[in-house]
Amino acid sequence: MNFELQYTDPQTKARAGKITTDHGEILTPIFMPVGTLGSVKAVHQHELRDDIKAQIILGNTYHLYLRPGIDILERAGGLHKFNGWEKPMLTDSGGFQVFSLSAQRKLKEEGAHFRSHIDGSKHLFTPESVMDIQRSIGADIIMAFDECPPGNSDYEYAKKSMELTHRWVDRCVQRFNETEPRYGHSQSLFPIVQGCTYPDLRRQSAEHIASKNADGNAIGGLAVGEPAEKMYEMIEVVNEILPTDKPRYLMGVGTPQNILEAIERGVDMFDCVMPTRNGRNGMLFTWNGTMNMKNQKWQDDFSPLDENGTSYVDKAYSKAYLRHLFHANEFLALQIASIHNLAFYLQLVSEARKHIIAGDFSSWKSGIINQLGERI
Repeated sequence: MNFELQYTDPQTKARAGKITTDHGEILTPIFMPVGTLGSVKAVHQHELRDDIKAQIILGNTYHLYLRPGIDILERAGGLHKFNGWEKPMLTDSGGFQVFSLSAQRKLKEEGAHFRSHIDGSKHLFTPESVMDIQRSIGADIIMAFDECPPGNSDYEYAKKSMELTHRWVDRCVQRFNETEPRYGHSQSLFPIVQGCTYPDLRRQSAEHIASKNADGNAIGGLAVGEPAEKMYEMIEVVNEILPTDKPRYLMGVGTPQNILEAIERGVDMFDCVMPTRNGRNGMLFTWNGTMNMKNQKWQDDFSPLDENGTSYVDKAYSKAYLRHLFHANEFLALQIASIHNLAFYLQLVSEARKHIIAGDFSSWKSGIINQLGERI
């Protein structure tokens, strides 16, 4: 993998770059749709590629390990062949999912013992096994195994968790260097900065992660309940240390406003289930704010879904029609809303990139950010 930093906004730390992988190029800043089980919910691959303009999507190690299972993915030739996605792909380590099963897992130095949420069967994830699993899945970018502690963790717990994550990172790097990709394309390992909302821990973690000299670096453990301003503060602390010549990935974030604020602070890559999950519940993100498509106010509004949208669904369907679909419990409602929201998120980062290149990102962001959070 190669990263080229192409432009930096003169007034902020916002960046525009290009990541090159064996499955294609990724122009940053970029949003990555989440395809937990090898599928972005309610969206076809051709819609992701041609309408939404997704450049990279995610898969989830924990869920793919349990279903369909690594043996199936290996026999298929990896996740790219299995799900028909020919562009770049990233897999997370499964750490967040394992640690969210607080009642069904035990954390030890060797790794995480957990029970499947599907059938209760016992499993063990170690840094080494997670590297092997992700090699078998075959994503272009794979994540180191980490502990994602609760956002309200006290200092001592956060420090011990961070130190464990660092020991696991070292083991991940060693295992990654000892093994080879499975399907004829290269893979890159991103380690993850932790440290909760404690600036000194975040600095320690960023220094340890930066010392690994990986192809890229991730920032984890944010957007887990802390105030947004605290999240932005931690991003600033970390990005003062993470190398500028490597992409920076903020995991699991977030709202359109979160994304613009993080771009301003030097983040390049994002993922979040919000556009698809909220879309399936009737919430649409637009340049004018958010719309609840189940509200009666849209019942006889026959205007296009989003006059400023770039997706075909924005012009093809009216607000009244989408409201009808939601109230009739039609599956098409979930599909239309998901396509719109993902296309909006990709349009958002694309516009941010244009303004970074033009040198007016700061004024552009200031002019739109409040409107994005309005309820229409």
